[in-house]
Amino acid sequence: MKLRNIAIIAHVDHGKTTLVDKLLQQAGSFRENQRVAERVMDSNDLEKERGITILAKVTSVVWHDTRINIVDTPGHADFGGEVERILSMVDGVIVLVDAAEGPMPQTKFVVGKALKLGLRPIVAINKVDRADARTTEVVNEVFDLFAALDANDDQLDFPILYGSGRNGWMADKPEGPQDGMAPLFELVLKHVPEPKVEEGEFRMLGTLLESNPYLGRLITGRVQSGSIKPNQNVKVLDNDGKVVETGRVSKILAFRGIERAPIDVAEAGDIVAIAGLTKFNVADTLCAPEVTEALHAQPIDPPTLSMTFLVNDSPLAGTEGDKVTSRVIRDRLMKEAEGNVALRISDSPQADSYIVEGRGELQLAILIETMRREGFELGISRPRVVYRQDEESGERLEPIEEVVVDVDEEHSGVVIQKMSERKADMLEMRPSGGNRLRLVFHAPTRGLIGYQGELMTDTKGTAIMNRLFHSYSPWKGELQGRRNGVLLSNDAGEAVAYAMWNLEERGPMMIEPGWKVYQGMIIGQHTRENDLEVNVLKGKKLTNIRAAGKDEAVRLTPPIRMTLEKALAYIENDELVEVTPKSIRLRKTKLDPNERKRAERAKELVD
Repeated sequence: MKLRNIAIIAHVDHGKTTLVDKLLQQAGSFRENQRVAERVMDSNDLEKERGITILAKVTSVVWHDTRINIVDTPGHADFGGEVERILSMVDGVIVLVDAAEGPMPQTKFVVGKALKLGLRPIVAINKVDRADARTTEVVNEVFDLFAALDANDDQLDFPILYGSGRNGWMADKPEGPQDGMAPLFELVLKHVPEPKVEEGEFRMLGTLLESNPYLGRLITGRVQSGSIKPNQNVKVLDNDGKVVETGRVSKILAFRGIERAPIDVAEAGDIVAIAGLTKFNVADTLCAPEVTEALHAQPIDPPTLSMTFLVNDSPLAGTEGDKVTSRVIRDRLMKEAEGNVALRISDSPQADSYIVEGRGELQLAILIETMRREGFELGISRPRVVYRQDEESGERLEPIEEVVVDVDEEHSGVVIQKMSERKADMLEMRPSGGNRLRLVFHAPTRGLIGYQGELMTDTKGTAIMNRLFHSYSPWKGELQGRRNGVLLSNDAGEAVAYAMWNLEERGPMMIEPGWKVYQGMIIGQHTRENDLEVNVLKGKKLTNIRAAGKDEAVRLTPPIRMTLEKALAYIENDELVEVTPKSIRLRKTKLDPNERKRAERAKELVD
């Protein structure tokens, strides 16, 4: 059977996973009576909850006499590492662009990587049925983007389709005919070349890693040369050509619709998952015993943000989770780093803590949320940017991001003001239809930490912000941190409603009555700049004398709800987020007030 390998790349929420749903349905991958979930490729719990794709996944359809392997990729910039590595498996890409929003920063990042590899793009303008669609302008923007990314003449001569993924049609013209996905399938067969098959014995580059409860370690990749059968002897080479392990292939799984089916032989050009090896990893080469030269993986862009993961040492440690020791946390982080090439794990100078570097807050927050659901308890530090040093001048460099904000005209002033406070430079300001403006900035990454929530408040939830790593530039100077201090509990126990009611004038609370608190735990936000220790355990004094009037009813203002991302953005350098399977608490790194004072004095002496 003939083969085609394609990836669908686009910005977040431009409709990749919905398009894959329709391709699977119209290619006959499901039975007539089969119940299929919406966005079937977003299979894990976090993807379903957040409505975004986090992991790259492979599926396949048969169109006439050709099998088309399709890779669904994440659209969020924080998961760009997932996209970078799968591009080596495919021979063409479908660049999906929203007919109203046009090409966004993540589109630019992934398309740039695809064009460098020489992949031939097909441009699909999606959501042409939107009221604010501007198809002609968007096509021109895509062409300008390709030209700016140094596309060659073949790549610039890209075919264009228009359609609606949700309604299940693609056509040569925006108005139709609306007869299904056949034009897209036909264009893939015509425009995307067949996989190149190299000469020689069996070789395959590991691209995606997962763990299967029955088969153990499963590595997905594309067979570059030769063929492989179950029970065949193989060896694994690392990037330098050293032997990592030798063994036998226990099972070969091919992608058949949304299922994976065992096959007897995998031929060159096909994308398959292989089980049976214990050390075979992403970027390693699986090959026949005679092969001595490894395949080289594409280099991955370096991380720009880091957090410290600590063993939870609060007084409530171990009461809600069952994975609390440093050894268990280290093993879990190392396992994550094996499969996620955009993460970097290292030991911290402090005892029982590890530095985790990644692409952005969302990527690291997803890792923390996953570990939390597995029963881990952790202390997490404030996100910090990964600095570099200029080799020639010795100057400190920091990561700069390209930020695109789509906002209603009435709110543009406050966005520009807040971005300038964060040392951002505005590059462009232009209308984007419907009384909205598109603002483009270059801003330091550290200035953007925690800005998303503030932006939503300032613009009444109407702004859309997209970020993408741009480059390293000289350090831009000090930035103003959080303006308010915090309210700290001065003792351990259960919070009392009466005490909280009396403390409301000091600032909004972050806890509810009955919650367990401890000394040094953050229970609210102070209205002033300094931190204040308060007593939330103090009950009302009861006497046997009846009051003349009715006692005042205790009515509390609803507390500030702290999600994981909000908590990570809120804390300062001397604070931690305590994450357990049931709770997210904020606390000072040093719980004892005397230790905090000593640390402050020591810092003043150093300064």
